[in-house]
Amino acid sequence: MEMIAACVLSFAVTVLLGWRVILPALRRLKAGQEIREVGPQWHKTKAGTPTMGGLMFIAGIGASILAVGWRGMLEGDFSHLYVFAFAIVFGVIGFLDDYEKVKRHQNLGLTALQKFLLQLAAAILFLILMRNEGRLSPNLYVPFFNVSIPLSWPLYMVFAAFVVVGCVNAVNITDGLDGLATSVTIPVALFFVSVATWWHYRQLGIFAAAMLGGLLGFLLFNRYPAKTFMGDTGSLFLGGAVAGMAFAFDMPLALVLVGVVYIVETLSDILQVTYFKLTHGKRIFKMAPIHHHFEMCGWSEGKIVTVFTAVSILFCALALFGVMDRMAP
Repeated sequence: MEMIAACVLSFAVTVLLGWRVILPALRRLKAGQEIREVGPQWHKTKAGTPTMGGLMFIAGIGASILAVGWRGMLEGDFSHLYVFAFAIVFGVIGFLDDYEKVKRHQNLGLTALQKFLLQLAAAILFLILMRNEGRLSPNLYVPFFNVSIPLSWPLYMVFAAFVVVGCVNAVNITDGLDGLATSVTIPVALFFVSVATWWHYRQLGIFAAAMLGGLLGFLLFNRYPAKTFMGDTGSLFLGGAVAGMAFAFDMPLALVLVGVVYIVETLSDILQVTYFKLTHGKRIFKMAPIHHHFEMCGWSEGKIVTVFTAVSILFCALALFGVMDRMAP
């Protein structure tokens, strides 16, 4: 019941705040998105659409986990707040990036180095906290095989920091079409709700359920044609939330499956840039990341979002099957 309440409350707060407060405020502030010159030309019609809309579901999730998770906090379990605080740090980094873009009226914010250093510092601090709280082990759980590979703490920390920063930026890259990052992350949230329910991880389940509700509420504003974009504020927060939950459940390798869309999007971008440089101008895809390639092939935004979401659902279901042995009571 608590997870259902968390989902419903987060949905309601996201929709009400978005409709009555946040979206009108963004419009008044003229916080419009600047469209990249190198992107598809038809995306220029989206110029001026309010960005930083991710504040809607961040507020919804925050209100929900505080209200519904109160009983667990009185019992001393603050795991949902750890993940939320971790995601908030990334959301703040994204907000600073969005603010710079809006302020300068161009699609450039913080430098890549600035973002990387801030993200790396946040990842390391979170991992240290999880270790000190006894929620993290250097034993790398492998889904399907139900075995754990023991690593030294230094090696594990380097691996974990790389995974966190990679996951966060992969979600950010995926946020390139109306409703895309929102839609493909909804099954991911549902996966963590399922795991938390089976393992009786009440507080983490409340967070995952609140994330599910917040994203469903935000999708009302973000689906095509989008009334607002989540911006780096929202996408970096989501990346932090997904990575944070994977490590809070101590199964980061599950991200390979639940985050398959994020990974494919990122790999397509890396392959495109690398091949372009090696061949002095040739391309693998018509445009990267890969959702733009499908656009250039004539797919509508709605079709791309639907297909990518279906892939996310399939692989999240596969991931759930892959951890069933570990989930057994």
